[in-house]
Amino acid sequence: MFLEIAFVIFAILVMRLGTRVLAARPLKLAKNSCLTPLRISSSGNTRGDGRMALMLTALAAMLWTAPKTASAAWPQSAPIKTLDSAPQNRADPLLAEARALADKGMASEAEQRVRQYLAMHPDSSNAHFLLGYILFREIQEQAAGNENASLSDSAPMALSGSASRQPSATASLGDKGATSEANYRNTKTKASLAEFTEGAKYHPPSAFDLKIVAFDYVLLDDYVDADKWLTKMLQWTPADAEGWYYLGRTKYNENRFDEAVHAFQQTLTLDPHNVKAEDNLGLAFAGLGRVDDAAGAYENAIVWQKNAATKNPGPYIDMGSLLLDLNRSTEAITYLKQAIEISPLDFKPHELLGKAYSRLHQLAEAQNELEQAIALAPQNPNLPCMLGPLYHKQGLSDKAKVQLDRCTTMSGTHSLPETPRP
Repeated sequence: MFLEIAFVIFAILVMRLGTRVLAARPLKLAKNSCLTPLRISSSGNTRGDGRMALMLTALAAMLWTAPKTASAAWPQSAPIKTLDSAPQNRADPLLAEARALADKGMASEAEQRVRQYLAMHPDSSNAHFLLGYILFREIQEQAAGNENASLSDSAPMALSGSASRQPSATASLGDKGATSEANYRNTKTKASLAEFTEGAKYHPPSAFDLKIVAFDYVLLDDYVDADKWLTKMLQWTPADAEGWYYLGRTKYNENRFDEAVHAFQQTLTLDPHNVKAEDNLGLAFAGLGRVDDAAGAYENAIVWQKNAATKNPGPYIDMGSLLLDLNRSTEAITYLKQAIEISPLDFKPHELLGKAYSRLHQLAEAQNELEQAIALAPQNPNLPCMLGPLYHKQGLSDKAKVQLDRCTTMSGTHSLPETPRP
């Protein structure tokens, strides 16, 4: 009898121990285990150990062990403005409130809520990731506000792309204002990356987190790291059409045109008749010298939006640019005029139209278009270099000198880059 009772007690103990083991929380890496502190150089470029492009080493330390299905619940092809619904956010009222504020365009208020939460829970990975996202949203909101201030009807902050299509977001700010905006953007971007790095010390990031990390790197012109994190994100969420699109833009900026073609084709497989993807596919084909394929892609994008209430000027601009490269200026003018009808405050078609008229020796028309382009994008260093010689050809020596001096100054001081189109 005693032996039977002993067996029963032993069995109960085993069951309780087993339950504790099954319910035990997963082990975390120690706070300083396998992590290299994030270091950002004062030059504006991000670097690790002074040799490599800045990497989120903390993210990398935990990322590679995360399961590929870790973010399976994240909505596919979700707009950048949305955040995947993390159970931790829904469970905590303060974080849920912060996320709701961010999604309503109230990023500053959202930041205050998350910082309050982090003061009480400094080791909350979810709060750090959310704060990284909110800081990124603040950059978007500021860019959108500046474009509204300059009477621009273009989209808010573009995240990637080399061919500038949008009016300058700093057109009404002047040199000091433009520099201030750039400093603000860089500071916020680096702060966003620092939050993702801190959060990764406590928990692996989600696919959405990696997407925002990649966008941060794009804002820092670090396309190598943007490529790295978008590629990893797409391993987890291969059906994300938007992710493939931005990977294509990143590959394009790296001059890896074959890979860009593949990425844009993946976007189009997941999202047929996506005008932006087809237009950018044309740009990638053009980068490879596949002129006929490029022209075909631009025409497709134009046809696909034929009956759209709001059209994208990109395909018209790109077709006009391609035709100019082929010395078919008269044909280019037709497309560029259509682009201006769609987006009259976009400086790029005015610039290209000025070039087309100049080649056709229609100097007055060329002058008018380039003057409009400069009014829309005063920080663009190329425009005064085009307008100065044009004034000189017409005997306008004083005006020519002003523009040529501006050309020399702006080219020598590395003027701020144009706002890229999405």
